Amino acid sequence: MAGRIKDEDVQAVKVALRIDAVVGEYVQLANGGGGQLKGLCPFHDEKSASFYVNPAKGVFNCFGCQESGDTIGFVMKIEHLSFVETVERLAPQVGITLRYEGGSYVPGRQQGERTRLLEINKLASTWFQEQLNSPEAEIGRRFLKERGFEREAAAHFSVGYAPGGFENLTRLLRGKGYTDRELLLSGICSEGRRGPMDRFRARLIWPIRDLTGEVVGFGARRLREDDNGPKYLNTPETPLYKKSHVLYGIELAKKEIARSGRAVVVEGYTDVMACHLAGVPSAVATCGTAFGEDHIKILRRLLMDTSAWKGEVVFTFDGDAAGQKAALRAFEDDQKFAARTSIAVSPGGMDPCELRLAEGDDAVRNLIEHPVPLFEFAIKAAVGSHNLDTAEGRAAALDQSAPIVARIKDRSIQHEYAVRLAGLLGILDEQFVVRRVGQLARWEAARRDAGGNAQGGPQRRGVQPAPVQAAPQRPAYRLDPRNPAQFVERELLKLALQFPALVAPMLDHFGVDEFATPPYASVREAVVAGGGVTTGAQAADVWVDVLREVAPDDGVRGLITELAVEPVRTRRAPDAVYAGEFLVRLRLQAVARRVAACRGQLQRLGTNGDPEQLAAVQGELWALQQYEGALRSRGAAAL
Repeated sequence: MAGRIKDEDVQAVKVALRIDAVVGEYVQLANGGGGQLKGLCPFHDEKSASFYVNPAKGVFNCFGCQESGDTIGFVMKIEHLSFVETVERLAPQVGITLRYEGGSYVPGRQQGERTRLLEINKLASTWFQEQLNSPEAEIGRRFLKERGFEREAAAHFSVGYAPGGFENLTRLLRGKGYTDRELLLSGICSEGRRGPMDRFRARLIWPIRDLTGEVVGFGARRLREDDNGPKYLNTPETPLYKKSHVLYGIELAKKEIARSGRAVVVEGYTDVMACHLAGVPSAVATCGTAFGEDHIKILRRLLMDTSAWKGEVVFTFDGDAAGQKAALRAFEDDQKFAARTSIAVSPGGMDPCELRLAEGDDAVRNLIEHPVPLFEFAIKAAVGSHNLDTAEGRAAALDQSAPIVARIKDRSIQHEYAVRLAGLLGILDEQFVVRRVGQLARWEAARRDAGGNAQGGPQRRGVQPAPVQAAPQRPAYRLDPRNPAQFVERELLKLALQFPALVAPMLDHFGVDEFATPPYASVREAVVAGGGVTTGAQAADVWVDVLREVAPDDGVRGLITELAVEPVRTRRAPDAVYAGEFLVRLRLQAVARRVAACRGQLQRLGTNGDPEQLAAVQGELWALQQYEGALRSRGAAAL
């Protein structure tokens, strides 16, 4: 049996391979001074580059996590290979035939498991491509042509076809000397009743490669209606293929991503093809899984994504509900990038492949060149899910969108979007929204500081992280007697409970929503449930008992009791004039809120809004202003 690889062959591999070229396949390197190159360490998360490569000495070192070594050591660590597997993988790249102590090299004997699996995938990929020219594959060629991909495009992306039989590829690979165990382990085959059988049958095939260009898995697209399998079938998790660690097209896009400082993330294999053919060669796609943290790590290294240098990541998603959900999910990972993150959604909701087919290459390039910042998209999506014509809807929209604005890292942009959010919501008090966003941003910063760095970096050894403090819960509504608006509501309710005849029947015509303070609105609802103040005037001796009985909970019941015993704020005995004064003041407050709502609605509609809608809102605003004038001049007589 052959022995260990000869030392001189190992040394020849190391000499022939420049370490900066090998490391550069995984990490975007920049000038580090003194003849060294630097980049973001691939072995731990970091904000600033502490990973250095010395091409002259053929070594690397990370000053952050202390990983170090030579070319072979780097590949061993990043690909999780054994020493022998690494040398056997690198030797063919520089044309070196390895020799072994005690015998010659026998292919398939001393090769490591990973090397064998890579060979299986490479053979399978070549075979699939050959099958695309077969008569059976006409359906696959037609599928590609209908989407604008000629044979040259299919060849460029190594697209292939898997015939419909159960053992076509299995027999071929067995004939090459690969064991059933290796065929199952590679994911090329699945377990059948009589042993391994072809996993992919009667489908178009896309090879999925790692950063170095090695085929690590496959994606297969259903073509026939009688195929009951999923639309896309991918290689299962294997020692080579982990779907959360790969990006389709990364081997083709990596140089352009590093050169341009922009990565484009699309949803499917045909979208990647469409973008590359249209002149957007930095496009990649996830493979059957959501864009996640491991994908971020890959792009950050290629983008040299540090706080000092900001690239751009552009996401494209379908315009439907699922696409919006995917975009918002991507926004959740925004903090893990220093890069600008944007989203490009075509007006018709078409994906890049459909857009290229419908409108040509220029339309695809234009889509990518004019993205919307991802946080702007997230804000508008949050606001758009609420009814802004109601106070409750605007409050809910603010609750959902303010935390999104607070997460914007650039403080100046954060302030600008806080002001824009006020406009989107139709809230005239911009500073209220700005203060709200600022408070949430401070809570978020405190939370990150308490829990470690925001990139999720490691804690210093021996140092326990401080407990994370959650953002304070919104307190229960606090009544403030010094608040003029609340004072009016409180005083009128005291009259309704203690002297119902003074406000009957007028108060019964007031809406519950005219009481803007929630606890007082609850008491007003109890008054309605008890029959109204007209009923109370007719049975004043049991009126408070009736209201306490219909109160929904102890809190409202207690407030009713409190209002029933608290003196009315007048030096003279309460009379109809005093009651009329507070009825008018309450109505004026309600009118003022509605006027503000109309102005906010006009602001949202803008000058280019629907003419009929604009006219309706302007008409309502005019009527409200006339009514407000009448209330001020005529008092209770205008009610």
